[in-house]
Amino acid sequence: MTGLPVDLPSTHTTLICVALPGLAVSLGQGQLTGRGLEGYYRGGRRLLSRCRLRVAGREPLEVQARMAGADRARFVGTLRASSPPGPDPDVVVERVRHADGTERITLHSRASRPLRLPVEVALGTDLADLGAIASGRAGPELPASVHAAGLRWAGRVGSSVITADPPPADALASAGVLRWELELPPGGSTSLELRVRPDGAGPVRAVGRTATGSPAPAAAAGDDARVPAFLRTSLDDLQALLLRDPAHPADLHLAAGAPWRCGLAPAEALAAARMALPLGTRLAAGTLRILARSRLSAPGPSSGMIPGPRRDAGPHLPPGCTGTEATLLFPVLLAEARRWGLSEQETEELLPAAEHCLTWLRTTVGDGTYVPDPHSGGLVRCETQAHAHRAALLGADLLDSCGRPGAAGLRQWAQELRAAFRQDFWADDPGGGRPAAARTPDGRLVPHLGAAAVHLLDTGLLGGGVQAPGLLDKAQTGHLARLLGSPAMDSGWGLRGLGAKEPGYNPFGHRAGAVRVQETAVAVAGLAAAGHEREASSLLRGVLAAADAFGHRLPEMYAGEQRTDGSAPLPHPAACRPAATSAAAAVLLLTTLVGIRPDAPAGTVTLHPVRSAPLGEISLTGLRVAGGPFSARVSRLGLAMVEEAADGLLLRS
Repeated sequence: MTGLPVDLPSTHTTLICVALPGLAVSLGQGQLTGRGLEGYYRGGRRLLSRCRLRVAGREPLEVQARMAGADRARFVGTLRASSPPGPDPDVVVERVRHADGTERITLHSRASRPLRLPVEVALGTDLADLGAIASGRAGPELPASVHAAGLRWAGRVGSSVITADPPPADALASAGVLRWELELPPGGSTSLELRVRPDGAGPVRAVGRTATGSPAPAAAAGDDARVPAFLRTSLDDLQALLLRDPAHPADLHLAAGAPWRCGLAPAEALAAARMALPLGTRLAAGTLRILARSRLSAPGPSSGMIPGPRRDAGPHLPPGCTGTEATLLFPVLLAEARRWGLSEQETEELLPAAEHCLTWLRTTVGDGTYVPDPHSGGLVRCETQAHAHRAALLGADLLDSCGRPGAAGLRQWAQELRAAFRQDFWADDPGGGRPAAARTPDGRLVPHLGAAAVHLLDTGLLGGGVQAPGLLDKAQTGHLARLLGSPAMDSGWGLRGLGAKEPGYNPFGHRAGAVRVQETAVAVAGLAAAGHEREASSLLRGVLAAADAFGHRLPEMYAGEQRTDGSAPLPHPAACRPAATSAAAAVLLLTTLVGIRPDAPAGTVTLHPVRSAPLGEISLTGLRVAGGPFSARVSRLGLAMVEEAADGLLLRS
């Protein structure tokens, strides 16, 4: 039978080592058997799919497999090698696998006499690309040939070479086997290293390990023991997902996630860079420059827009345009990056692109009030209006502060949008109403409650650390806060993408009930800024508990099943892990507790901590404000204090 959808292989129990452009995928064991996604990858192509180790004619018994960092995994096995064999293992086999294409195999003797051990590694590959492997279309293994101190495979799409140090005593190309005879003194150790790479290429230079100015080495401490590991793991993942623009190597951006989305997704790259601003502004500047170069410039209704793919929007709405979201995020990120410390020179360089985005916004609105969906016949989405309103206000603030025209018109339109939205988008019901998810061209409301509504709370910061006004009034904001804090939306692990009582709810639905970490983090920050700390604290504790259950490496989403005593969050089989927005969300969640509101051009910073101190005392160090180090602490009483800041930066009350 043909035409059936193909499920992506689940990666939840998979150990994924990431140092882009390199990946190493292991199915929870030391041996690479060639099944599923297993293997070493570079640029999305599998260079090695099989790497099976035998010592003294036997495979080691696996006793542990764990991540040792975002870019490496450690596997430990044992075997009995003495003659005659005793009841206890006397050789420990340690394998450390790196995303850069290296694997170090170390044998540790626990025997009382010298050991002479034959070691062999069986190798193979199909040189398939990741998409073909995920869809079950990978080809058979290719024949190998002996090459220097290792083996070589060649196919239509390229070639791959594996070399060994020390060189093998024997290499059998027909079987794809390398062999050694290793001697182990009593209590001694010996190692060999395998290196795989495309034929003729040098070793992988992971961007995150070589880039000056990559995310700052921030750290957290405090009463909650989970917090330091959560931030540390998230920063490690951010570093692992960094990529360079090939044509402009100084410009960095974040890949969306591994293993499925190791490329640029404009809206998510901008959102992640925005959440990571407390770590410094270089990532934001690089992402903005890369996307400024991708902007559509041909005359027409799309002129000034940043292109992006369509994205599923759940069972009630057609797919949405991520290009619209990215175009509206561009001036917001530039405006906020300037407040965090982006230089005047970089701001001036990027300002024309931001102006083009704002011109696109005004052109798209025309004589109307709302920003329509470009692919849905005039459908008007709630979250798009939130993005547009924030872009107009922060864009106007940016234009004013840089002495550019156009701010007054943007503010006037934003005011008209607020007045219309509060009337047109509020769906009345016996419970007090809710913001509609969308409005059809004939004025009908799509009233279902979903996580997209959290963007109404994300208003952004203006000069002086002032929170920009939102599309909802105070009463509507309070009612939305209560809805987001209700059991229908708060799963106990984070915010569901669709309320549990809504038609079409599915706890595994991408936008129909699964918890998406980015939306939960935006909700926590928005609720806290609006003064709804109880609801913000509940969501924060839920996502932190989920992070603990996932070993501190949050996937981009997980099932929205209700949390109960003794339960754990259910992984989503198609989720990327690590993911840029989830890793950056950790930064937003923890800095929200301190409430840092910088204004680098004015030389000031304001702290608005969460007064209820839901995680007890917390200290954040290694952040960056106004180009200098910044550290702050919030006490158990909810009092915030700056412990380190750039020279001349003043704390405003």
